[in-house]
Amino acid sequence: MRILIVDDEAPARERLAQHVSDLGGHEVVGFAGNGDEAIRLAQMHEPDLVLMDIRMPGTDGVTAARALANAPAPPAVVFVTAYGEHALAAFDAQAVDYLVKPVRRERLELALRRARRITRPQLETLSAEVPAVDGPRQHILCRRRGAMELIPVADVHCFYADNKYVTVCHGAGEDLIEESLRQLEHEFGERFVRVHRNALVARDRLGRLERGGGGRYYVVLRGMEVTLEVSRRHVARVRGLLAELGDRG
Repeated sequence: MRILIVDDEAPARERLAQHVSDLGGHEVVGFAGNGDEAIRLAQMHEPDLVLMDIRMPGTDGVTAARALANAPAPPAVVFVTAYGEHALAAFDAQAVDYLVKPVRRERLELALRRARRITRPQLETLSAEVPAVDGPRQHILCRRRGAMELIPVADVHCFYADNKYVTVCHGAGEDLIEESLRQLEHEFGERFVRVHRNALVARDRLGRLERGGGGRYYVVLRGMEVTLEVSRRHVARVRGLLAELGDRG
């Protein structure tokens, strides 16, 4: 593949170029130090892949990636950055993969293989699914066995916190994520409802409300063998939502 490397630090660009050279079978066609330069060089060289940092002076990597996605022949984008908190924005900007510095050669090799598999129809599909910049994300990012994985928000049943960790429960199982319930509620409040200070539940997964011992209430999630405690301050709201869902049914 023809690869454009974008990073505002020259040593980082050189290290990536050396990894690409060591792996063989690829050609580095240019280097850029910011997003504007990346867009200009991509138009000039038409790379197959852009390895791009996110945090850069001026136009950042996510903004540049969105601009590149609108090109007649958009390149695949793999983000390479030291800032893990930007991973979700990176994937919503149509990134094929996301690498955390310092980049291991083996992990870069996997990212290049993934980029090679991306086709133009896939890119068009991804482009159609990307939300507006100010809209909620379509995916939740988790780290699974050392790799970044995407979980569609539409597949999420609930989020629950245990100490300092938040677990996302979805159709394919459970994963830990590095986000707070407060952040998730702020962004996805139209899709999820808080039932407890430690839990958010997808509105369409609310099954029924049960009363347990000690006057406690629990919500049973639809289609799952999962029950979550509902705090007293949220019982009335959950009951109202269940009534609305029953009326719609």
